[in-house]
Amino acid sequence: MPTAVETIVDQISGMTAIELSELKKALEEKFGVTAAAPSFNPAMFAGMGGGTAAAAEVEEQTEFDAVLTSAGDSKLNVIKVVREITGLGLKEAKDLVDSAPKAIKQAVSKDEADKIKAQVAEVGGTVEIK
Repeated sequence: MPTAVETIVDQISGMTAIELSELKKALEEKFGVTAAAPSFNPAMFAGMGGGTAAAAEVEEQTEFDAVLTSAGDSKLNVIKVVREITGLGLKEAKDLVDSAPKAIKQAVSKDEADKIKAQVAEVGGTVEIK
């Protein structure tokens, strides 16, 4: 004699895709839940000795990029600050500011990235740290 679970599985296996979709909606409404695909989070498996790839993603970031996202209203002052930070010439600094969003400096420490962000913000520009 088949169990209740086997009976339900047999009934479901004979359903069409549309009927299965309707069944899913009915179950969600009946029980007040949603059927969502589980998301993969490598951090969940880091403590399980699952390998170095998962552990590497959990390590704290040590290098950052300071990316100019906007020059704001005082573009000239932002160009001056970018020249000071990067050592670029006037034309190169202007091109960098004109092509925002663009990295001012890459692979710098968190402190240096924060310092760049503060310098640019002081003259009206916007920097995002990535």
